[in-house]
Amino acid sequence: MAREHAFLHTSGDDTIAYNRYEGTGPGVVFLHGLNSDRGGTKAMALEDHCRERGLAFVRFDMFGHGQSSGRFPDGGITRWTADTLAILDQVTQGPQILIGSSMGGWVMLRAALERRERIAGLMGIAAAPDFTEDLMWASFTADQRAAMSRQGYIDLPSDYADGPYRISHHLIEDGRKNLLLRAAIPLTCPIRLVHGQRDASVPWSTAQKIADSVAADDVEILYIKDGDHRLSRPQDLARLCETLDTLIARVSVP
Repeated sequence: MAREHAFLHTSGDDTIAYNRYEGTGPGVVFLHGLNSDRGGTKAMALEDHCRERGLAFVRFDMFGHGQSSGRFPDGGITRWTADTLAILDQVTQGPQILIGSSMGGWVMLRAALERRERIAGLMGIAAAPDFTEDLMWASFTADQRAAMSRQGYIDLPSDYADGPYRISHHLIEDGRKNLLLRAAIPLTCPIRLVHGQRDASVPWSTAQKIADSVAADDVEILYIKDGDHRLSRPQDLARLCETLDTLIARVSVP
């Protein structure tokens, strides 16, 4: 199975860094979380798992992340969805399973809505649709909202990075254009959702909200009682790989 590390050129001088392994279908595409990248623990574990099974696999850095072009504060769900669609259209072939981690779970759902004919299944890992509105904006103090309006951003402390996350007003406003959990989500492919019940970043009840919103009947949620937001312990990674296997067994591939 050949391996490719390359850059996909999109609009202007923008590039998307990606790794691709050739293999059989359905292919698997991994979507990382906010301020993460394609080299994270979950992405690498799932890539190894797919390689062992001869499955095609792609992981990539979204705009403003990792080795891709752009500045993180200039990104948003619209742009990151466009990156995912570019990868689907130009790097992959045939039916694909999207795996979205945290913010990547939101992008996963948005991209699936745009390419329903290409999506064989979805797997969310602590998927976080609507987080900019429900988890960020809703929790901001009056002073934080005023600072956001005044300077166009605020810096938030993070448990997942050495420094704070710079959250731009653009990210909040763009998130409002992409909200999903306020209405039915017309996706009918098999869906698996994995969420730790000790997740301090994204409430585990979000998985149930996704399940209630999608049109699909083949939806399963795996709650990991002692799991946190990262779900990167060896036992968590094993569960993710097992969940992917069960999803692959259920998808319908022409």
